[in-house]
Amino acid sequence: MRNILAIAEKELKSYFASPMGYIAIGFFSLLYGWFYVALLRYFVAQSMQLNQFGGGGQSVNVNQMMIRPLLQNVTILMLFVLPMVTMRTYSEEKRSGTIELLLTSPVTDFEIVMGKFIGAMGLYAAMLAITVFHLAVLFLAGRPEWKPIATAYLGFFLFGGCFVSLGLFISSLSKNQIVAGTVTFAVFLLLWIITWIGGIVPGAEKLATYLSIVDHFEDFTKGVIDTSHLVYYVSFIVFGLFLTAKSVETERWRG
Repeated sequence: MRNILAIAEKELKSYFASPMGYIAIGFFSLLYGWFYVALLRYFVAQSMQLNQFGGGGQSVNVNQMMIRPLLQNVTILMLFVLPMVTMRTYSEEKRSGTIELLLTSPVTDFEIVMGKFIGAMGLYAAMLAITVFHLAVLFLAGRPEWKPIATAYLGFFLFGGCFVSLGLFISSLSKNQIVAGTVTFAVFLLLWIITWIGGIVPGAEKLATYLSIVDHFEDFTKGVIDTSHLVYYVSFIVFGLFLTAKSVETERWRG
């Protein structure tokens, strides 16, 4: 466990030793802030319109009208941001030649993979922490339901874990960060639009719906924790880390 934490700490520090970590967090913060303000203005306008037409006894549900669409938009941001997070994890090690030092050090492949995974998830958690401050303002001004928000963040960690585990695997296949980032984005996008493809191919709609990484997230934003979604996300993460471990093992044998 000590080796895993040491690798995770090194990995997390390396993000902020270069501009990449700051760019990823800045890009995410800027777009998330824009979504937040736009949806807040829409929510306020809807509330005023309801009161104006004599709906004083009714209230607009802030979870349904603002928070749920806002959190769903965060998944769109992750489609663009997480490839920037994972593309350098192994590609930079290969390019600089430090991968040989890592593979010949007294650590196992499992420890290397888990350390890099936890490090990348640490940066991902830092991004999600930014969203907490925005939502805290809504709790100061009103009374949103906290349970759907809590389950949504559980979904975020699982959703992000899937992307990170897959991104690590793709990064382990290339020495070029740009290539790794581009391929990672393309695969993420495929998992995003796979339901559209399933609608075109006869008989593939059910399979495409199950494979869609986004469709499994929707219930979390509604406060619903379905075991089928948990099984999907956990299986995806384990499979992605397994592929990464096999790729690292292959690199060790080549070395």
